[in-house]
Amino acid sequence: MWGFGRCVFQGVIRELNQASAGHVKSFSITACRGTVKVQRWWQVPLSQEGRDPKLHPRRHRVYRLVEDSKHSPREKLELILTQTVAKLGGRGDTVSVKKSLGRNKLLPEGLAVYASPENKQRFEEERRMLREGKPEERVQTRTGELTVAFLKQCHLEVGMKNNVKYELTKEIVCRTLLRKLALCVPLHALTLPEEPITRWGEYWCEVTVNGIDTVRIPMSVVNFEKPKTRRYKRWLEQNPTGTGTWDTESADPEKEDS
Repeated sequence: MWGFGRCVFQGVIRELNQASAGHVKSFSITACRGTVKVQRWWQVPLSQEGRDPKLHPRRHRVYRLVEDSKHSPREKLELILTQTVAKLGGRGDTVSVKKSLGRNKLLPEGLAVYASPENKQRFEEERRMLREGKPEERVQTRTGELTVAFLKQCHLEVGMKNNVKYELTKEIVCRTLLRKLALCVPLHALTLPEEPITRWGEYWCEVTVNGIDTVRIPMSVVNFEKPKTRRYKRWLEQNPTGTGTWDTESADPEKEDS
């Protein structure tokens, strides 16, 4: 009884497979995500034309694993940014992101394109034109945009001694920018007023970022004070009554000077 029912069920399944064979061929042959590929351990012998191959009831049901795409590590998507994206990069940068981020945000919003050979060649040509082209045709990088935004909020204070005659030079201003603002500015990217600065007052200096954007920074030239003197004045501001005790070792002179 059970054997007859099993044979009938297998026959029905065989007829359905043969009837739907033409429809299955119309699908893509690309493996779906989350599939497992297996291969028979024992090779099935060839059968005569028009007949089904003869399968061993036990031997031909043994398989070996070929690929497990369901549990394999997910590959990232390589894209080329067309605009500046926070925490990723600027235009023309090649980034590797999660497929969900690329397909749900970057590609639909036009922030990136696929890293195909044609797109890579187009952006390389664009970068070459930006390097060799006119300044007004260039595009600022992501790091450059952050530097420009930071410079717009800065105010520089340079100390000059009153007992020595000297002129404020670019070297002094560059060292002050590095010591107080942690900015390494080359000499050719710094511009000072044409008239020489030999006394205290309010001035300005201009910093050019990547040869594209120029930011004017307010600069105050004040009397130079030793770190110990500045610490003492700060202590007086915090203790106007003078009830506290002044500790000469309360701060590090190097930190105060920086």
